[in-house]
Amino acid sequence: MSSSIIGKLEALHPLPEDDKRLLHAVVGRGRTLKVGEHIVREGDHTDIVHVMLEGQGYRYKTLPDGKRQIIGYLVPGDFCDLYSFLLDKMDHGMAARTVCQVAELTEEHILMLTARPALARALWWSELVNAAILREWLVNMGRRTPSARVAHLLCELLVRLQVVGHASAHGFKLELSQAELADTVGLTTVSVNRALQRLRGAGLIRQTSREITIPDVAALKRAAQFDPRYLHFRQAREDGGCV
Repeated sequence: MSSSIIGKLEALHPLPEDDKRLLHAVVGRGRTLKVGEHIVREGDHTDIVHVMLEGQGYRYKTLPDGKRQIIGYLVPGDFCDLYSFLLDKMDHGMAARTVCQVAELTEEHILMLTARPALARALWWSELVNAAILREWLVNMGRRTPSARVAHLLCELLVRLQVVGHASAHGFKLELSQAELADTVGLTTVSVNRALQRLRGAGLIRQTSREITIPDVAALKRAAQFDPRYLHFRQAREDGGCV
């Protein structure tokens, strides 16, 4: 069950075999969450660090009027809240978008992992990537057109899911409704529907049920102004931004 975690971390920084074995021993099988079940609620205190093993989740904040803003997606291999045990209260919530397997680690586990130099570097890098993703999402919502916002999100999910073996070269399962996409990119569901229609009409995506197929990945990346270097995966660094 830890293969996704190792795949994600090794995409950022190489790990020795001893570190991989330690991750296998620490992570275990995790527990199952139902669709919509909270990983942790906004305002809660938690001593547990959650790691996504299977399935997908999201980070969110809720306004007083009940409106929700999705502020991040969680895919297999992601540490959901690496240093949450340092906080008095969580400043955002996290929930399962699909049926998930989530591992629960203690502060002692994290201190054990970060005592290993290569693992510590990979874990720090993963937290820096989370911050980089949030910065890119701010640009996406503030400056890109509706179609480019949606296209950029699809490109990001494609790359992140490919790294952990949950996407093909040209597609993946889109485990999101149009309402959830709207809560992510700051648009109405009508605007998201139109954006998807434009992308389909331009031949940039094909959509069947929950499956997204991208016939020409390079063309979609150009339309989205997508540069994968903000994800800081080793391949992108070595290839000068091409993944």
